[in-house]
Amino acid sequence: MGDLKIAVMLHSLRLPTEEGLRMIADMGVPGVHLFPMGEWASLIVDAAGRREILRTVRSFGLELSALVGWGGEVDLGNPEGQAEAAAKAHAALEWAVELGCGIWMAHVGVMPMDTASERWERFRDALGQIARYGEKIGGVLAAETGPEPPFLLRQMLDEIGSSGIGINYDPANLILWPPGLAERSGKPYRREAAIELFQPNEGPLVLGGRIVHTHAKDALVREDGQCQEVPLGEGWVDWPRYVANLESIGYRGYFAIEREVGEDPVGDIRRAVEFLRTL
Repeated sequence: MGDLKIAVMLHSLRLPTEEGLRMIADMGVPGVHLFPMGEWASLIVDAAGRREILRTVRSFGLELSALVGWGGEVDLGNPEGQAEAAAKAHAALEWAVELGCGIWMAHVGVMPMDTASERWERFRDALGQIARYGEKIGGVLAAETGPEPPFLLRQMLDEIGSSGIGINYDPANLILWPPGLAERSGKPYRREAAIELFQPNEGPLVLGGRIVHTHAKDALVREDGQCQEVPLGEGWVDWPRYVANLESIGYRGYFAIEREVGEDPVGDIRRAVEFLRTL
């Protein structure tokens, strides 16, 4: 694969916007994974504001790897609010296209394991409608991995049958979600069974070319059953194997570093950049 394309999720640095962009550029990283916050939350809803965002990002020699939205507040399996969610999704896809990346990453809710259920149909219909709009304008909704095993996501994508929807593959989420899902179902968490079902390292072989963006994040489950995000290379993600699996499916996109916890986000992200460069 050669050198990996690395991006940094801007708000993971926990710095003011332009200071964070400068920090990313100083790391020699080409990409920024953007969750519009602070003053940019108001800029992005305006065409002139979006042009200003793009000029600012480019002034640091950076490009957007993907735009972030919907951090878990939307459930496309719920019949309420579908029209509003679709309108927001259309706008976000338009923004992503205008900002040059064309990828809008989002959590879309928890899909059911029962693919014959009404909830599954609601997901398919809602995601399909968004995907067709994305396909029309050249944008892609990158659904975030986590609560669904890769085989289930692949079935949803195959049923929708549109290039306007793909996957943002976060291998750490496929480690972090199973303990909570097991608890909800009243079943004990078993590491081997969870890894076999959720396939954090092997999932790319299931999803193939539908992966359009990936997070560089790591995690483990402690002996007491508590999930923990950890610095890159210190968790259960087998990075050489994961990268090799992505290479085998022809992935050439960004590895966007996300760090949601920790007392030293800048230091953790600097070390993550260096770790990815060893791959």
